[in-house]
Amino acid sequence: MSCKQAKGRLQVLQIYRLLQCIQDGDKTYIEKLISMGVDDLINLTEPRDGNGVLHLAAVTNKPDMLEFLVDQGARPDVQDRSGRTPLMLAAELGYDGIVSLLAKKNADMKLVDIEGKGVLFYCLHPTKRHMRCLQVVLNGNADVNNVSEAGIPVFLLACEQAQDCEGMCLSILERGADPNATNQETGRTALMEAARAGALELVRAILKKGGNVNALDKKRFHAAHFAAEKGFFEIIKVLSAYRADVGGVTTEGDTPLHFAASGGYTDCCRFLAQRGCNPKLKNQEGLLPRQIAKDCGHKATVKELKKAERLHGKSSKGGTNGPWALMLHDWSHENENELRSAFESATDGFIGVEFVPKGTFVSVLKELHAPLDDVQIHILLLALDKRREGFININDFLRGLKYLPKTYVMASYGPKKKKAAKAGKTKKSKFNLPLPICTVPQDLIHRRDDGGPPHFMIESWQHATDTQRYDRDHRPERPIEDDTAWYIDEPEKIYINLNYCVKTGDIESLRLALSQKVPVDVKDRFYKTPLMAACASGNYEMAKFLLDNGADVNACDQFKWTPLHHACHAGQLDIIQLLLEAGASVDRPALNGATPLMRAIESCRPSCVEYLIKAGAKINAVNKTEQNCLDVAHAYADFRVVDLLQAKINTQPRPKDNKKPQPVKIHHKPTPASTPGSIKEKQGPVPTPTASSNSAVKKAMKKDSVIVHSTQITSGRLNKLDISFVPRTNWQNHLTTRDLMDRMARRRQRFSFEVDFDDFKMPFNKNIQKKSMEFELTD
Repeated sequence: MSCKQAKGRLQVLQIYRLLQCIQDGDKTYIEKLISMGVDDLINLTEPRDGNGVLHLAAVTNKPDMLEFLVDQGARPDVQDRSGRTPLMLAAELGYDGIVSLLAKKNADMKLVDIEGKGVLFYCLHPTKRHMRCLQVVLNGNADVNNVSEAGIPVFLLACEQAQDCEGMCLSILERGADPNATNQETGRTALMEAARAGALELVRAILKKGGNVNALDKKRFHAAHFAAEKGFFEIIKVLSAYRADVGGVTTEGDTPLHFAASGGYTDCCRFLAQRGCNPKLKNQEGLLPRQIAKDCGHKATVKELKKAERLHGKSSKGGTNGPWALMLHDWSHENENELRSAFESATDGFIGVEFVPKGTFVSVLKELHAPLDDVQIHILLLALDKRREGFININDFLRGLKYLPKTYVMASYGPKKKKAAKAGKTKKSKFNLPLPICTVPQDLIHRRDDGGPPHFMIESWQHATDTQRYDRDHRPERPIEDDTAWYIDEPEKIYINLNYCVKTGDIESLRLALSQKVPVDVKDRFYKTPLMAACASGNYEMAKFLLDNGADVNACDQFKWTPLHHACHAGQLDIIQLLLEAGASVDRPALNGATPLMRAIESCRPSCVEYLIKAGAKINAVNKTEQNCLDVAHAYADFRVVDLLQAKINTQPRPKDNKKPQPVKIHHKPTPASTPGSIKEKQGPVPTPTASSNSAVKKAMKKDSVIVHSTQITSGRLNKLDISFVPRTNWQNHLTTRDLMDRMARRRQRFSFEVDFDDFKMPFNKNIQKKSMEFELTD
């Protein structure tokens, strides 16, 4: 081990002083210590952990300091007490710049620590930086077949992490790693670990490099056992293509079928049973795969295993349904691209060839080492060329339907195609126009210039009393206040939606975002600006803060709603005043032509409506459905808003000419329709109704009144036969009194108090119901 430890008080003090200067970056004092200190001070290591100067420079990721120290005479292969070199420490931390620099300084790539681990062991982490370190180390001829003192090869350890490090495993394998690397303690091979991790490409690469597909560990586990346990169907197919024995039995009597059945992997169970795994074999607990699947509740798997038990042993071994035919089909499916390329090359490079002569077909199969003997080739040719034409259809051979039943070929495992509907019997379905989601497309959401999230995602402000507490290089002056040892890392940045901060009143995060040059009018995924969010949520302080920072008071979303639309729809009078004082347009139409006054009418807030009218909002504005403000007020049935608008319409000046003005569409209280002639004929003269003569008004109502008929239709009195079905019991969970009160409170909070509840009616609606009932009494 290359380690020269400091001995004696003078050497110890000087090496610690040198390490402190490296930490501080004082190159002048470092040169002074090296020149005037003890002999070979730069290559000494401190006595506690055995760290040298390059260890500290590598761990702190200071490439300039490391290059300076190497130029001063530091050796890059100095090892600490654990046998680790600066190269190993840098590779473990993913400092690819330090690793590249040490490689240029001729660091030894084949050194091992006291556990027998080389530098490749330290590179096995699932990050891009560690992948770059691995490539540098491999280019430096590191030992890819390094085995630790515990008997674990580095390639095997990489295969154990193949789920996250598959690219590293492939790189190590390409550099000459042993594909049959085995754990000396458990007996597991690299192929087993790759199959266990589900790394399909790695399994293929190991098998192509000559990995033993039928290797067993000390518990007689096969690679197929690990693949079946996790349900990796594609890996099982690859193993079968390389002549794997999928019917192996462990020391506990379990076959791959037992593992696949416990997980409910139906396709795996079907494939394993067809490829020779015995479904009638019991394990040491006396359980069949079907019983295991039944205990786990996998009904589809139980059905498939019952079918496999019936068919087991019925396949003819001498015909084309034998095991060799299944193995050939799996092999041809795995090597389809190589077969097609070989057939094209054998036919003078003709691309897309479909038929080849028998001789060419046989020669290609032998050249690619197909799992066939001469007798089996003869049987295969008879099945593929039944007409004795002397040519073989390549597509028929690859599909396998000429020499295998339909249920055994690979195409039977894919998704089933829907049958085409017969002509003339197509069922017409109702056309539903898809409703577009009004969000910003992903291709239009751009990240920041530094690679951070979009601008509408801002950094959350975190309260910290001392900003220097996370910096160990700037410790407090008094040692009693030094608590930096408790804070190893700086707090991670948390990004939240800008409009969420506005709704929750997080003004500190908003100030931080504005200080970082985030636009104040940035729109989120729903085209809403922060000012719109503040107006919709009724946050006056936040709206005022945004306006003071230059927010656009007339910005529009995808529906052409301005912040004033949102404030009026929420019924926030103080925010409406704030926006109008800031210069908001009082009559800006939305996408459907609705003005802010119409939104205020919908909120049923008379104070907002009155303020907008005084601010100059147009009452006669019409939306795209040709509804004016009074029509909207009648639709929402708030008599206070209706009276307010009606009073404003009545005070408008009439035209100066003698022509009658255009009548305004006004909904009067319902009165019965009658003609003078019919009254005189049937009832005689009708007296003028007064406030005290309600009985006379009732007698004047006719049976053919529109209001009467409308009431009767809605109440169901005109129906000759009532065939509606009302169940005796409403089978649902009834709400408790607390739930009902909570629901009413939520609705009041959301829609204000001026809204109809299930058991509450506004005076306007109550008056309509009362008049309708009075009309019924006239019958």
